[in-house]
Amino acid sequence: MPTLTLDAAALESLVAAAVAAPSIHNSQPWRFRLEPATSTLEVRADRSRAVPAADPQGRALHISVGAAVLNLRVAARHLGWAPDIRLLPDPSEPDLLATIRLDTPATAAVLGTEKLYEAIWHRHTIRTPFTDEPVPPAVLDELATATRAEDATLHLPDHAETARLLHLTAEAERRNTTDEAQRDESRSWIRTGDAPPYGIPLAALGPQDLASHLPMRDFAAIRAAEHQTPATFEREPRIAVLTTDHDTPQDWLRAGLALEHVLLAATVHGVRASLLHQAMEWPYLRWETRDPHQRPGHVQMLIRLGYGPEGAPTPRLAPGEVLEPS
Repeated sequence: MPTLTLDAAALESLVAAAVAAPSIHNSQPWRFRLEPATSTLEVRADRSRAVPAADPQGRALHISVGAAVLNLRVAARHLGWAPDIRLLPDPSEPDLLATIRLDTPATAAVLGTEKLYEAIWHRHTIRTPFTDEPVPPAVLDELATATRAEDATLHLPDHAETARLLHLTAEAERRNTTDEAQRDESRSWIRTGDAPPYGIPLAALGPQDLASHLPMRDFAAIRAAEHQTPATFEREPRIAVLTTDHDTPQDWLRAGLALEHVLLAATVHGVRASLLHQAMEWPYLRWETRDPHQRPGHVQMLIRLGYGPEGAPTPRLAPGEVLEPS
């Protein structure tokens, strides 16, 4: 059994993997703290980087933190630990969203860990068109299996249901660009020049769909001067629907773990992804995204899957900027 040390280098590696996770508007709403006595890494919400107009309940914040926890688990296994993760471990501390205890070496490697760990550094949200090449059924099955491993479900809607979901997303996008609070908040996360290392760089916003078929988020809202030239997107978008059985903060965290597991597994296969979250930001539209032909559940995210360039990373806070003193 190997001897492991949770030293400064290991801690930096763990947190670097965590902050590579996706988050709503690249807000990175997390902080970390090591409890040396128990070798436990605490993951807390950072409400100063919340997005209250789009996420008044903090559901997307929990999903974002859950994605970071998944990366922590993968990185801990990569380094040789058998991490013990607990979600919402202390009801008296609602901002303590998870703990990861790192005091037990792994007795055997978990299958697929090294590929998932490598994918952490290549997974980027893609806001540009995909090709029309379909994602193979075997890959989609693997993504569904990854979701089930995190106590969530991935539905793959048919053509008619996909069209309905895109219609709901387009309506949500229309509301986002006409509602003043939503529009102003979304625009506030665009970053230019020497801005802090979070939010969306102007160059990473991506174009709108020339055919107005695929409703990509318009961070620039109604400022046409900041828009990229519209482009032709794929004719048949492959949308996957991530759901949980219930809709509690713990379910939101599990949705985040499932989302990042799917995104990393997709990256292993060269499949790119972007997230269609707009309808989740309006309670009635989110309710309408539920497919009545599926088992009951709560939709947490729509994931667009396909093939295209790897894309470029958006900026991230350095581990030292999100790691609190012990």
